[in-house]
Amino acid sequence: MSKQVAEVGTLFVHESGDSYTVVVRRDGDRLFRGRLELQETDAGPRPGRFRVKDGDDEVPRRPEQFVEMARRASRIRISEQTSRAGREELEAMFGGYQLGAKQVRTCRYCAGRGRYSPLTSETAIKADDEHICPDCAKRELEREANYRGLRSGARDRLEELLLEVGDLERVANLLSGQLDPDLTKFDEISATTDDIDLVPIGELDVHGELKSRLQTFDELLPVQSLAVRNGLLGGRDQLVVSATATGKTLVGELAGIDRALKGEGKLLFLVPLVALANQKHEDFVDEYGDVLDVSIRVGASRIKDTGNRFDPGADVIVGTYEGIDHALRTGKDLGDIGTVVIDEVHNLGEEERGHRLDGLVSRLKHYCETNACDTQWVYLSATVGNASDLATTLGAQLIEFEERPVPIERHVTFAGGSEKIDIEDKLVRRAFDSKSSKGYRGQTIVFTNSRRRCHEISRRLEYDSAPYHAGLDYGERKRVERAFGKQDLAAVVTTAALAAGVDFPASQVIFDSLAMGIEWLSVQEFEQMLGRAGRPDYHDQGTVYLLVEPDCSYHSSMDGSEDEVAFKLLKGQMEPVITRYDETAAIEETLANITVAGKGAKRLNDRMVGEIPTKHALGKLLEYEFIDGFAPTPLGRAITEHFLEPSEAFFILDSIRSGEDPDELVAGIELRGER
Repeated sequence: MSKQVAEVGTLFVHESGDSYTVVVRRDGDRLFRGRLELQETDAGPRPGRFRVKDGDDEVPRRPEQFVEMARRASRIRISEQTSRAGREELEAMFGGYQLGAKQVRTCRYCAGRGRYSPLTSETAIKADDEHICPDCAKRELEREANYRGLRSGARDRLEELLLEVGDLERVANLLSGQLDPDLTKFDEISATTDDIDLVPIGELDVHGELKSRLQTFDELLPVQSLAVRNGLLGGRDQLVVSATATGKTLVGELAGIDRALKGEGKLLFLVPLVALANQKHEDFVDEYGDVLDVSIRVGASRIKDTGNRFDPGADVIVGTYEGIDHALRTGKDLGDIGTVVIDEVHNLGEEERGHRLDGLVSRLKHYCETNACDTQWVYLSATVGNASDLATTLGAQLIEFEERPVPIERHVTFAGGSEKIDIEDKLVRRAFDSKSSKGYRGQTIVFTNSRRRCHEISRRLEYDSAPYHAGLDYGERKRVERAFGKQDLAAVVTTAALAAGVDFPASQVIFDSLAMGIEWLSVQEFEQMLGRAGRPDYHDQGTVYLLVEPDCSYHSSMDGSEDEVAFKLLKGQMEPVITRYDETAAIEETLANITVAGKGAKRLNDRMVGEIPTKHALGKLLEYEFIDGFAPTPLGRAITEHFLEPSEAFFILDSIRSGEDPDELVAGIELRGER
């Protein structure tokens, strides 16, 4: 004992029932823990029984040893949580030995475990009606996180918030779907403006009909001005990378509509989805239909309820990637193409369909070269991680503009699947009940991962809303678009798969799930979707909410859980756009290139963004009897015209040979990439 007494630093006393816990610490380490009982004497309260903890046992010590230890202590501290009577008793006892004791605020949880943890205003964490130390608060939060099945990224975020706000209950409530905006807010992406020399509309060297339609504006937007000042109207190929709602589409229109009006070739405006093609076709008809013929091509299928038919001689053709590719694969004459605009060109990096866009661009360039078209190429995207490299590969000048027209707040809260819709209802109502300084109500896009979930959410929202997905026909989707545009709907609920095709002026985006079908979103897809929150002509800011279900995945094949994925997406870097080829994709694109270019197929393969093992693909095509030399066999031609993979082709062949009717099989998979 004498050695221990000689090394005494701080002596800490905390009331524990009818006795006092005594802790001796030096240099942050606990030397020992004991229990002290006082007795009343004629001289006042004095040490009665004193026991020192030794493992699970308590070893008796003489009361005088406690007094000797107290005299050797560099400081004596009494826990603030000790009762008033207890403090008075302890102070009287120490005073009887001419020893001073100071009262300090400490962590009760630590004191109960025999630890001395003094608290300051900077370290104290509120827990119910008292304060505890950060370590104990983290342990309590960890216990709740374990119960909820929370993974690493979310745990780190909750610990950050705990230390930031100093309130255990407020932070733990986030796991019950609480919408405390100070805690759900993850960050804010500020509005940014670059000092761009804007181009006045009056200075544009464009056809008079186009200029007259632009007179409602005094000058071009920054990204449009950058494109024009860097040769857009001089025919220069460009890759334009800029955030959603910064005016990229007009860049393509300025080049393409101008050349079409001047008789310098038609505009081909290509998009990834039927829904977006329908929308762009309607926009072009409304804006330029009185001076230009506008047509639409979405593949072998037709838009049933519009009566439109594809006119290859039109001045403006809006098409899906597959729709125009189908025209090339079937030998359609598209006439003299002056401008090709590829919208959402980052789809080159999409795992399932990227190779088809890659092949389309190569085949379309071959068509333009073969037909001696003087074609300008304009590629548009909001999300490209390797913009400079991609521009070089495409042979285009990079126009990169990082301005965001309105700020976006990004929020995260945690909720189970059954709780999410209640939270969505609150958020939708809160947004729609407010108005921006520009006079527009707040409207919401809710992204989820299935058509069934779209309808389920929409039915349960209190304010008027509508589902919007590929299962609706053209007329139904147009009705939703018009109702949203007139602010008759507080929200639309759509699938993540249609993210690129949704063009609603929403102030708020809610992620009901972070999956697209049974695949987690990529950073690129996530950024594309959240970028739809906030429009400069409508809103003062955009708001994004991620509703995250702890320990949740949507299919057994998915790695990780939603709470892990959420913080990877929020902190992640944009993926580079890289087109990758497996054997199936290489065979499909090589067959299509042979169908279009014959012996020139190798040159088409060589200039594609992705690397194709041409020799291997040719060997397989010969083995499968899809080609004869450098010409497709009748079977090969049928396969490439219907966008079939070899396995699908063999399945259909087997069905035919077994006597099954192949029509429904072919119809079900024809242009299956269009959604």
